[in-house]
Amino acid sequence: MITRMNHTGFIVADLDKSVEFYLNVMGLKMVREVERNGGPISQVLDYLDTHIKAALLGLEGEEGHILEIIQYINPPSADRPTEERAVLGASHLAFNVTDIQEIFSRMLEAGAKELNPPV
Repeated sequence: MITRMNHTGFIVADLDKSVEFYLNVMGLKMVREVERNGGPISQVLDYLDTHIKAALLGLEGEEGHILEIIQYINPPSADRPTEERAVLGASHLAFNVTDIQEIFSRMLEAGAKELNPPV
């Protein structure tokens, strides 16, 4: 039986830039950073000589759901960004916020692209 959701992982092209965005713009906190290469991670991911870096982010003082952002060093993260919405894979990440316009403005100032107004 499932007792709770643990984490969701997203692959990113630039871990440092993504961490900066989620910490400084979205207000998440660093839970821990991870770097793995070779051995077990190569077996799990089925890539020879896998090397990844990851950051686990969450809300201060909460032991809830964690956002794991991962950058593949080897093989490199595939760069296929699209604004098309009807593609397989991650669709969106949703947060409850106290002031959606304030967060949305901060996101745009940090370089996020507006696909549609916040809801």
